[in-house]
Amino acid sequence: METENRTGNQESESERFEKSFTPPDLSARQGAQMEAKRESNREEKLDMEKQRDERIEQTGQLTLERHGEEDKAIHMISIIGEIEGHDNLSSSSKTTKYEHILPQLAAIEDSSKIEGLLILLNTMGGDVEAGLAIAEMIASLSKPTVSLVLGGSHSIGVPIAVSADYSFIVPSGTMVIHPVRMNGTVIGAPQTFDYFKQIQDRITGFVCSHCGLSRARMEEMMMETGILTKDLGTILVGEEAVNAGLINEVGGIREAVAKLHELSGTKPESGEAE
Repeated sequence: METENRTGNQESESERFEKSFTPPDLSARQGAQMEAKRESNREEKLDMEKQRDERIEQTGQLTLERHGEEDKAIHMISIIGEIEGHDNLSSSSKTTKYEHILPQLAAIEDSSKIEGLLILLNTMGGDVEAGLAIAEMIASLSKPTVSLVLGGSHSIGVPIAVSADYSFIVPSGTMVIHPVRMNGTVIGAPQTFDYFKQIQDRITGFVCSHCGLSRARMEEMMMETGILTKDLGTILVGEEAVNAGLINEVGGIREAVAKLHELSGTKPESGEAE
């Protein structure tokens, strides 16, 4: 019995010794470390937000990560203003630069994180070569793609809009189809006409192979004289673009994102738009 009592006393004395040996400011140091870690996380988050804002400002692009699924994301590209070609436009013009878009499309194709691409369009058109290059790149992606026409997708913006796997247009969105035009010196020779016809055939061939509009009907729309007061062509508004077979469906950002998740095989979590 005495041995058991001594053992018990020894254990209690040992516990008291360990407690007395514990530094009194340990909890304070741990609290300071946790606060420093939280501050570091806040700074890192602010830095990421700053980089994101700068990327949106410079390129009009953003990777959209779903809450709780950082390893899965969809990428958004905006095609706005005038699509810039091989020459720089004035600093007062809003432009989309193909040298920004093409490398990003290649990176999207090679990314294991990005599951789909959302293209937002509000463009007046622009350079034919640059516009077709962007459209061909989008059409050749293996990742699901969805386009959404907002204010308008005119001229060479039409091939980009139809290059996606599925296309939407808002009710007030417009699309202008017109013949090829050229700025600068034009030589009045039969070869010039043949060159224009060749460019136009490239555009109509691409558009009609990626939507339900027939080639004959598109050429009719290009040569329409009763709609545009200063030019040839046709304006399609919202539902008209769908009825013509140019766009798949009338809808907005909710429908576009939901369709992209559907095509990529992911379902929105509870609380997200369906």
